[in-house]
Formats: sequence, C-alpha cells, structure tokens
Amino acid sequence: MTIKSLTTAGLLFFFIFSRPAVAAQQSDSLSVKIGQMLMIGFRGTTLEDAPEIAADITKRRIGGVVLFDFDVPAHSHSRNIISPQQLARLTLELQKLANIPLLVAIDQEGGKVNRLKQARGFPPSVSAAYLGRLNNPDSTSSAASQTARTLKTMHIGMNLAPVADLNTNPDNPVIGKLDRSFSPDPSVVISNLQLIIQAYHINGIIATLKHFPGHGSSSSDTHLDFTDITASWSEEELEPYRVLIASGYPDAIMTAHVFNGKLDTLYPATLSKQTLTGLLRDKLRFKGVIISDDMQMKAIADHYELESAIQLAINAGVDLLLFGNNASYDPAIASKATEIIRSLLQKKIITPERIDQSYQRIMELKNRYLSGKR
Repeated sequence: MTIKSLTTAGLLFFFIFSRPAVAAQQSDSLSVKIGQMLMIGFRGTTLEDAPEIAADITKRRIGGVVLFDFDVPAHSHSRNIISPQQLARLTLELQKLANIPLLVAIDQEGGKVNRLKQARGFPPSVSAAYLGRLNNPDSTSSAASQTARTLKTMHIGMNLAPVADLNTNPDNPVIGKLDRSFSPDPSVVISNLQLIIQAYHINGIIATLKHFPGHGSSSSDTHLDFTDITASWSEEELEPYRVLIASGYPDAIMTAHVFNGKLDTLYPATLSKQTLTGLLRDKLRFKGVIISDDMQMKAIADHYELESAIQLAINAGVDLLLFGNNASYDPAIASKATEIIRSLLQKKIITPERIDQSYQRIMELKNRYLSGKR
C-alpha cells in the first residue's frame, strides 16, 4: 500500500474531523477547556501500545498530540512512526477517540529535522537552508506542497514549521548548524515563509512559525540548558513575524525558551508576559494561537518547577502547552498539568478569563482549519 493509495482514508478522516463546533458547544466545561490547552507526546506505534495517550484523549480531553520518529530518552528508533501505512492507521485511531478533533502535530521541517524519513517509505525532503540558497519560488512551493500533501495523507493537520529564525549565527548548534534557517536575510526568510504557508493552507495544513522572538543568534541549545541571547539578538529578528502578522497570518506561533534581557530581565520568552503579551499580542497584534516549545526541555525544566513553569507560561500568554515527552518521559504529564492548572485556578493565580481566551483561540483555529475558511 503506497502513500497515494492511503488518500481513500481521507474521506473517513474528513468525516471524523468535521464535528468540532457542535462538540465544543456541548462540552464547554472547565475540564475540556483545560484539556484543550495541552499537546502531549507519547510512546507507541498503535493505539494498543499507547493506553496513556488514549486516556489523555478520552478522559482529560487534551487538545493535541505530537509525533516523533526517535525516542530520545530511550535512545530508540521505535517511537510513533514505522511506515506510512502504520502512521495513517495510528493517527486515524487517535482521532476516533476524540470528541473534539485533535491537533495532530509533527516537526516536519525537512532536511535534518525530518520525522518522516525516506528510509521508512516517505518522500525525500530538503532543508530550509537549501531552499533559502536557491531562493526559487517554484522550488520552495514544490517542496512545501509535497510536505503538506504527505501530512494530509497521514491525517496530520498541524506542522510545527516553518522556522522563521534568521541565520544570524551560522555556528548556532540548534539552528544554523542544522540548516533550519532559510537565510540571514529577512527578505529571503519572509518570501520563503509566505510560499510555504500558502502551500500548507492550500492543502489544509496548519502552519507554526517558530521560534519567537528569534533563536537564530544563540550559541547554545535550549534543549540542553539555559540560553541567553541578550547580547546577540536584534530587532531585525522580529521582521518575519511583523510582516506575516501584518499580512493576516492566522495560525500558530511557537515560543522560544531563550532568555532575552532586551525584552524581559527576569524570564525566558516562553514564560515572559512582556514578550508574549506585550510584544507579540499587543505590539505585533497577533491574534492566533501561541504554542510553547517543549516545556520539558532543560532550559525550562532544569530552572523552574512544573507548577511555576505552567503558571508563568499561561499568565505570559501561552495558549497551548506542549509536553513532547521526548526530552524526558512522563506518561502522567497530562494528568499532572491538568491538576496544576485546576489548582492555580482555585488559588486565583490564573483567572477563568485567561483560560477562556486560550480555549477560544484554539477552537477558532480548529474550526477555521476544519471549515476550510483559511
């Protein structure tokens, strides 16, 4: 069975994934609103392998799942993805469990950050750096369309891409060295982002610009430790966001865990109200979903207790908390996060209005994607 032949399953996927507004209207309870703010990673290539994520979907009503091909804590190539046929079955099974359709997400940037590998039966992909060097609209559109069509066939509705970071430090271990940036030139980055987002939207895929407010100048990796870009960051790194938001970009923006003293002298961007609400919401006027980078990455997890990190992220303006379960693995992370958010509400540290704001943005994104209005 080839990827092409899997498109027949798309009709069933559309049927399952065309019920959000009604389900949401019938389920506007606090537990649903909290659950929708969580995106969780898990182990398992079939539903039978993944009872924890099944419970997270049915009982905790999580808003999304994120898929990986490699399990970092276990040092294993067996995680969620074996073949196109297996992956399409898994994502469809996960959707069937959800009353409110899931955001099924993946980091399919191309090149070195590539979860759908050719060795497992998926089409080849190219890096952002390669496309930026070509800077050819046809090449970028073709590559993005192929990615989007593959994701659609796999019932994956959200790509945690493209990368909007400028390649200001080519020796950056997590951006430049991995060829994840299109260029140091904002105009090249912007033009390629526009083409990719257009291709995603034509194929019904949600885009995610990342990593706000810019990770390209860093000299260390937020996966591994505290990362300070105060001295290296410049406002030029905001230009891709400024231009795309001004042109009406509606989808999602992912935060960076970088510390930038020019924007906030206390907190890294993911936990910074000055950065996410003051800059991204109020100044740049972004109205879409703000998704955190993985909250289990060491730049956050090694410096903040889980409750503090969740509290700060939500109050900063994060709508969707991502726990990839691939920096560390905790099968109970959704349950823990849910209880923490409930406790913070009871203590009036987080307000119900703040939860409502995120819930509405998430549901608007899901409804826009499902209704074809994007």
